[in-house]
Amino acid sequence: MYSGSSDGEGHDSSGPRKIPPVSSMLWVRNLRRYIGSGAGLGSESLMELETKRILLDMFKEKQQKSSEAGTIPSFYKKKPEEGSISHRVQRLAKYRFLKKQTDLLLNADDLDAMWLCLRENCVIDDATGAEKVSLTQARIDMSELDEDSDGFLQPHEMEFYIRGLIPNLAQLRDIPAAFVQMYCRIAAHKFFFFCDPHKRGKACIKKVLLSNCLQELMELHQESEEEVTDTEQAENWFSLTSAQRICDMFLALDKDTNGTLSKQELREYADGTLTDIFIERVFDEHVRRGKIGGGNAREMDFESFLDFVLALENKDTPEGLTYLFRCLDLHGRGFLTTADTHTLFRDVHQKWIEGGNYELCIEDVRDEIWDMVKPADPLRITLADLLACKQGGTVASMLIDVRGFWAHDNRENLLQEEEEPQEEA
Repeated sequence: MYSGSSDGEGHDSSGPRKIPPVSSMLWVRNLRRYIGSGAGLGSESLMELETKRILLDMFKEKQQKSSEAGTIPSFYKKKPEEGSISHRVQRLAKYRFLKKQTDLLLNADDLDAMWLCLRENCVIDDATGAEKVSLTQARIDMSELDEDSDGFLQPHEMEFYIRGLIPNLAQLRDIPAAFVQMYCRIAAHKFFFFCDPHKRGKACIKKVLLSNCLQELMELHQESEEEVTDTEQAENWFSLTSAQRICDMFLALDKDTNGTLSKQELREYADGTLTDIFIERVFDEHVRRGKIGGGNAREMDFESFLDFVLALENKDTPEGLTYLFRCLDLHGRGFLTTADTHTLFRDVHQKWIEGGNYELCIEDVRDEIWDMVKPADPLRITLADLLACKQGGTVASMLIDVRGFWAHDNRENLLQEEEEPQEEA
């Protein structure tokens, strides 16, 4: 069949055509190599089994090393090197994910249209949806600035985030260009004071989003200046008025204009109402030893000054009270005794008498403090006691600031003065 022409032209008719052996056919060889010759597995199957065996051996070896190392988990993973394939893949994946999340957000026109429809059909709280969109946008923006994608922001990254917000904050649009960098530095520091209490140099993005600091910063969105009083601007750390006040305060205290504050210069803070022993303790606990004065003198830099101001202006917060308690704990034992409170209040008493006030008994004030705190151990006051009594900020003020003690001593009169204008209105 199909052996050629009938006349046998071009073929040898002397014998039958030879058929090549099956083993020499290419497709047969490939098939045998894939499924095996019957005596064993083919090369590709053997290779697959060999790969599985190698991976299994590697897994068993890793398990054995883990069991030999004990129960201590691996807490450090080396970050990919800059420019490596893994680093590029990580950056690309992060970029695509954040872009996808950004595309899901409503833009300004979409929000306006949605609010219009909602107002026409139901009763709503405008702030709820806007706040959710704002927080989501803030999380995306912060994640984009997180260079190593570890969920934390470093100080320069937080400053860059705040710088990007300035054009969108109505109360900061007129900020002088020369003051922008200093403003970002001051604003970012509050986030780290509250979100990085252990001074690791990085703040968790989730903690930043949930903190009151971000909400306080977003209050600067208010358009009309009439909506914001001078008092509210002064109390808002992120307002331009507050930032300029802090800079002016530091410059006024820095008499020798060397960019740092000595103990003598810091004593002039708040018109000199803080006690000398408190200033000494601040330098002992919160000021690093510098190179000025042959390495023996300590000078407070601007970053430490910001911590100092934040602690005094937020005495009732856990972070502020923790800062102050380290200064009150004269011996670093983690608690205060009656002798410690006597020593601390002795300087307040001296300033109190120098101010022309009536004579008072230090022991009576000490007993009053113990009654206010009601410590778990009647012989000592801990930081936990001060936080639990809800009057820790007042107690701290009484022990470090003569003005703070005066405010406590005259609290009834001050409360009455605050109520009278409200009744007249």
